[in-house]
Amino acid sequence: MNAPTPSDVLRPQTHLREVPHDFLAALKTRFGPACSTALAVREQHGRDESPFTHVPPPAAVVFAECTADVADALRLAAQFKVPVIPFGVGSSLEGHLLAVQGGISLDVSRMNRVLSVNAEDLTVTVQPGVTRKAVNDAVKSDGLFFPIDPGADASIGGMAATRASGTNAVRYGTMRENVLALEVVTAQGNVIRTGTRAKKSSAGYDLTRLMVGSEGTLGVMTEITLKLYPLPEAVSAATCSFPSIEAAVRTTITTIQMGIPIARCELIDAASVRAVNAHSKLNLREEPMLLMEFHGSPASVQEQAELVQDIAAEHGGESFEWATTPEDRTRLWTARHNAYFAAVQSRPGCRAITTDTCVPISRLADCLLDSVAEADASGIPYFLVGHVGDGNFHFGYLIDPDSAQERETAEALNHQLVARALALEGTCTGEHGVGLHKMGFLRDETGAGAVDMMRAIKQALDPDNILNPGKIFCMD
Repeated sequence: MNAPTPSDVLRPQTHLREVPHDFLAALKTRFGPACSTALAVREQHGRDESPFTHVPPPAAVVFAECTADVADALRLAAQFKVPVIPFGVGSSLEGHLLAVQGGISLDVSRMNRVLSVNAEDLTVTVQPGVTRKAVNDAVKSDGLFFPIDPGADASIGGMAATRASGTNAVRYGTMRENVLALEVVTAQGNVIRTGTRAKKSSAGYDLTRLMVGSEGTLGVMTEITLKLYPLPEAVSAATCSFPSIEAAVRTTITTIQMGIPIARCELIDAASVRAVNAHSKLNLREEPMLLMEFHGSPASVQEQAELVQDIAAEHGGESFEWATTPEDRTRLWTARHNAYFAAVQSRPGCRAITTDTCVPISRLADCLLDSVAEADASGIPYFLVGHVGDGNFHFGYLIDPDSAQERETAEALNHQLVARALALEGTCTGEHGVGLHKMGFLRDETGAGAVDMMRAIKQALDPDNILNPGKIFCMD
């Protein structure tokens, strides 16, 4: 395997490039108070939710408010060959935001406008700093919604950059399927547009798909056009408890293989249910659980739910409980989205090392159950949640941040999990992205030839390697 050893992962190598005083002076002249070199601001932009520590913060933070700001910052960075790391809300999990080669952080969170809603065409165009909840607030009066929900109230720019998905992906797809067009600023500071609001195109290379998932290494997105969907006529959510994780997984596999158009199908293990109950003041049965949602007409929702209820009963599912009012559904899904915070609170002072993989649905049980057995044997507290309807699941290992042994064990578990997913023809990351954490596994998954092709694209578009360098793959 090409993945680094656990001890290497904990302290990523840094190769800080020089940030000339003339460059910082030019930034101050152009951006004034929107350029900060204050240590507190730099430290805030020099960390994310990843397990990495001991990475110096960026040399400065520039707060962009429009496309012209982004273009000017990149032109100056290109002139002085200084790295630029795009920053949204800081919720990434794989070290995407860390300044391993120094440079500046380009914060686009102030670019938070919804530019246009085209209800007739089911599209919306936004700036990258808009969060997913803000998008849905802007379009709900038109009877529409944007379905991608990775849990955290992430920015649309960050979601596009990491090709995020979430609980609705089993029915509505990921950011890859739901981004129609982009405005992007290149490494040279040029502004280009990719795609249109049309639903399909055969015009040249698909640059939109190239940029989606590029993790800020090929360009900085400044406008994003998204698909919207009509709000379902009827929505019903349900929970079902199971005697084992295997029973819940087998229910999921059968549901998907039968072609039932379930909108959400989330697995929560017993430890996560306990943590969620304590955090969100719920009284869910503290057993492995599926949390499901059905969208459609009243008749189709009822039919889907009855079919899944029958499947669950065949696998020992009990206590099939419904949440049909918006308030009850919101309470359930808010609790699910807060599972990470609930788990962290269950071990005071801990740090979560999280990972995700995705496998073909037929191999889900093989991958997940063996990984559960390894985690149980390790003795480290953990939580397990998964968008299991599309074969994607997440482990979070709750470690003492001062225990080198626990950190090493958690990273070893992560390596075993990802290696197993690759052996089952899955991927090293279903939605978190590669960042720093899974660079070695990318080569294992795709092969050296594919990584060489990615490297050639990066070299062609960013010859000085200033856009989020040191992420996804190394250039040397």
